[in-house]
Amino acid sequence: MRKNSIKNTRINGEVLRTLSEIIRGGIKDPRISPMTTVMRVYVAPDLKTCKAWISVLGDEQAQKDTMEGLKSAAGYIRRQLASELNLRNTPEITYILDQSIEYGVNMSKKIDEVMGESREEGLES
Repeated sequence: MRKNSIKNTRINGEVLRTLSEIIRGGIKDPRISPMTTVMRVYVAPDLKTCKAWISVLGDEQAQKDTMEGLKSAAGYIRRQLASELNLRNTPEITYILDQSIEYGVNMSKKIDEVMGESREEGLES
């Protein structure tokens, strides 16, 4: 995989910022959770496609509903993106559910449990 150019890095940042604003304030779909975050965006160098990693705080049903809502609002989101950003092409966005935050929280809980058990064993001895 080749390294991103400065131009592509700037485009990624602008698309991330604009996409976050559109999801937070522009979409009125009740399926989309208010605790939705755009974690990362990768726009292809030809500006035709875009991958957006989305994190949703909540249970699996909330995550599923949010992803369905985003996919159904894809045309609206793309139109808003085109009006906000002055790009040669407006990328087709593919949404990917990012569960890294949830994974990190679960690992932190497990570490705390293990540390709590080891402290209790240390006190008993």
